[in-house]
Amino acid sequence: MKLPRTPSLRLDGKRALVTGASSGIGQACAVALAEAGAHVICAARGLDRLNETVDAMQVEGWSAEALAIDISDLEAMRKALAGVSLDVVVNSAGLARHSPALETTPEDFDVVMGVNLRAAYFLSVAAAKSMSDRGGSIIHISSQMGHVGGIDRAVYCASKHGLEGMIKSMAIEWGKAQIRVNSICPTFIRTPLTEQTFNNPERAAWIAEKIKLGRVGEVEDIMGAVLYLASDASALVTGTSLLIDGGWTAD
Repeated sequence: MKLPRTPSLRLDGKRALVTGASSGIGQACAVALAEAGAHVICAARGLDRLNETVDAMQVEGWSAEALAIDISDLEAMRKALAGVSLDVVVNSAGLARHSPALETTPEDFDVVMGVNLRAAYFLSVAAAKSMSDRGGSIIHISSQMGHVGGIDRAVYCASKHGLEGMIKSMAIEWGKAQIRVNSICPTFIRTPLTEQTFNNPERAAWIAEKIKLGRVGEVEDIMGAVLYLASDASALVTGTSLLIDGGWTAD
């Protein structure tokens, strides 16, 4: 009897791009892919922290390089990725400007949409062009807020709900080319960018009440998910969201 074998989670010989890779979730994603054998292009706006990340990865014996880029600058992104062969793209770049909807300014709306949706859209297009002859995996770090609403988060939720719809449509369009497009939707993850939220007693109580597993997320909670979606273990997964929300959206 020939028994089935578990598909490999290894990424040896693969080239990956991770945006927002200098810290937080993006850095964790870059580490997960590099540890599994991929060569990782670590992209972010600030070069100093990015170089520190790449240097630390190389000390571990992993293959990584730095790319200083603002992905909201579409022309710069297009030039940087022209002719680059990619097997995996993880888009972890994103931002938020939270406020009551009645106080949202057009500038805040445009900045959030410009990074979370516009840049994500055209990064996906560039990635798909790079993968068109052999397939690949595009992974967006979305949010549980792409599936529910949140206090003072109308603009952020709009950007993430839009991202989720974009992913589904691109998965349909690019499926025949074996290009998979998915998202990871975390709950609140403890990073330097979220400390301000956790330091607000009212917000911290709201988070504690909503997360059914009784704890906030750590970046390590995302690493297995991104490796799964990047590897052959998820070869039949596209157009979907992997919710890592501790049960937030269960009710």
